[in-house]
Amino acid sequence: MLYGITLIFLGLLAVPNIVLSRRPDAKEWYDRIAPFQAWIGLVFALIGLVGLFDELLSLGDRRYSGMYRLSGFIGSALEACLGFILGYPVISNFLSRSADAAEKAKVILNRLLPLQSTLGVIAIGVGVWRIIMLLFY
Repeated sequence: MLYGITLIFLGLLAVPNIVLSRRPDAKEWYDRIAPFQAWIGLVFALIGLVGLFDELLSLGDRRYSGMYRLSGFIGSALEACLGFILGYPVISNFLSRSADAAEKAKVILNRLLPLQSTLGVIAIGVGVWRIIMLLFY
């Protein structure tokens, strides 16, 4: 359940324009979160990468259904991508020592930025799906 809630939280962080157009009173919440958004993104990027590795390493485990595995893999990929987008200011500080790594990160960011809103909405949907799956499976 916590996994689904964190995906919904990350999705809401990634699509502030959509949320604020429907709920203008949420601006106060976004203003309080804004100073920490890059660090939150970095944490989610790391959690997403660990989740991707965990999903890949446990492919042979038959305790869970294929749909549960697929939603876990998609959720981890969304966490990694959205975490990278939101955490790029902090990540670029870490990569500033290597010009090649900083350039590659910038290329990845430029590819992901146009997809940020779409990925955010998908993250909200996958988070809701994970919560529903836990309630019924």
